[in-house]
Amino acid sequence: MDFGFIFSSAAGELFSPTTAAYALATLGLAVHFGYAGLLNFGQAGFMAVGAYGFAISTLTFHVPFFIGLLVAVVCSTIFALLLGIPTLRLRADYLAIVTIAAAEIVRYVVTTNQLTAVTGSANGLAAFEGDFYAMNPFPPGTYIGMNNRDFFIRVVAWAVVAVFCTLVWLLMRSPWGRVLKGIREDENAVRSLGKNVYAYKMQALIIGGVLGALAGMIFTIPRGAVQPANYGTELTFFLYTCLLLGGLGTVLGPVVGAMIFWVVLSLTQGILYGLIESGTITWLNTVQAGQLRYILVGVALMLLMIFRPQGVLGNKKELAFA
Repeated sequence: MDFGFIFSSAAGELFSPTTAAYALATLGLAVHFGYAGLLNFGQAGFMAVGAYGFAISTLTFHVPFFIGLLVAVVCSTIFALLLGIPTLRLRADYLAIVTIAAAEIVRYVVTTNQLTAVTGSANGLAAFEGDFYAMNPFPPGTYIGMNNRDFFIRVVAWAVVAVFCTLVWLLMRSPWGRVLKGIREDENAVRSLGKNVYAYKMQALIIGGVLGALAGMIFTIPRGAVQPANYGTELTFFLYTCLLLGGLGTVLGPVVGAMIFWVVLSLTQGILYGLIESGTITWLNTVQAGQLRYILVGVALMLLMIFRPQGVLGNKKELAFA
């Protein structure tokens, strides 16, 4: 078993575009749940809306990259309004029910055969990333073991993560952020001070949703395709895993949580596949090993909740509302 290859592959996941996409989407969940106390179980839906909004506008209407980016942001804002208007005046569990259902509705709508010409149905859409790579300033060659396209998407993805981590950090230190954290702790107390709790919740839902939409684009562009199977309910639960790993109510927690999540997944897969190929494990095949690694991550998360429930970067004060 080649441990060098296994560990180098796992290390490569630290700064992969997928990890960056998970970090950004989890940051959106941190705004929703960690800071505002909004129980959003449909972040995968926001990612799908962003990815499909960008892909459809690019392929169907042939708009430039930045117009497609704007379309993705506008679509995610509309999606947040549709979810928030009927639910944010109600208890938190209503938002959870609506968001998880809405995310599935989005996924089933884009797989409808009648919309194949627009959404590609179950096969999804492809070849929409050309304008993005056309902006690549790096000439052909090798950069830290990567070609110029892979290096470019990594630089852009993590630059976006850094920018939005900074913006969220500044927001949460502002009076607006302090009101948001007050709503998380006791919204009735905040309401008694004359604050429009509904408006603050809606703003938080939109901001976190936009982060999810941008994450959906980052998740999609390196693959060169957007497919509905990638935006199932399990994606949202993976994002919550990253959030819990890093710590609720933190800015860097989602980034650290996403890194840990993907490194652990890569390590467990590499070790299990190596043991199977070497004949050390004969009672598993590679398909079963792929499922077993999620079980192992789940067990690790359970242990984390027992021994360090605040996450890697969190603190126990942030658990008071949960």
